[in-house]
Amino acid sequence: MTASADSVSPTRRREPWFRAAQMVLFPPLDLWFNWRCEGMEQIPAEGPVLVACNHISYFDAFAISRMLLLRGRRPRFLAKIELFKNPFLRIVLKGARQIPVVRGTGSPAALDAAVGALRSGEAVIVFPEGTTTHDSDFRQGSSKTGIARLSFATGVPVTPIAIWGSHRIWTRHGVSSMAFGRPVWVKVGSPITFPEHAGSEDQTVSRMATDEIMATIAEMADDLRAQYPERWQ
Repeated sequence: MTASADSVSPTRRREPWFRAAQMVLFPPLDLWFNWRCEGMEQIPAEGPVLVACNHISYFDAFAISRMLLLRGRRPRFLAKIELFKNPFLRIVLKGARQIPVVRGTGSPAALDAAVGALRSGEAVIVFPEGTTTHDSDFRQGSSKTGIARLSFATGVPVTPIAIWGSHRIWTRHGVSSMAFGRPVWVKVGSPITFPEHAGSEDQTVSRMATDEIMATIAEMADDLRAQYPERWQ
């Protein structure tokens, strides 16, 4: 199932890479994997959306993109700058208006671009861990506070999303299993708001808010893990 072309605004139709993905990439993925998307109604059909998600696989971006496209939204990921160094990926990522992040430099450029996207009514997706998990049990690692700072700066609530099943498809160690029918589950939680911290730049407050967001995502991921079919674990 893919988002209807009629549900996409004329402005967004001018983004050829999303149109190509909808027509070429996502239909086979729809057919190959056993998808379950819970709580999709939490994603509004229009207006700014700020998503925080656990990161257990390189396949996570496809799962999140698919879910947002079903809601008629186009994702703007904060993506590590290393991905933009690949000539082909650079064309694709720039064509899809993804936001490069230079890790470890403290540069505000990525957050500034994300703030601009949110104020333009876009859907911005952040993996607060910054990279796929190193944990052998796929538990969350340490997280950055950018997600909370974005919410404080824009007043946009944080929508938590948990993914499970993608970790058996494509990790930092390569493609693991492309078995037909493998379940890939996405769960969208209720938006988390921080009205009392609007405009705050306090790092301690940002850390506390980020920890709250990540604890919510961890609880959701554990719920998916507990329900996931044993034969696919």
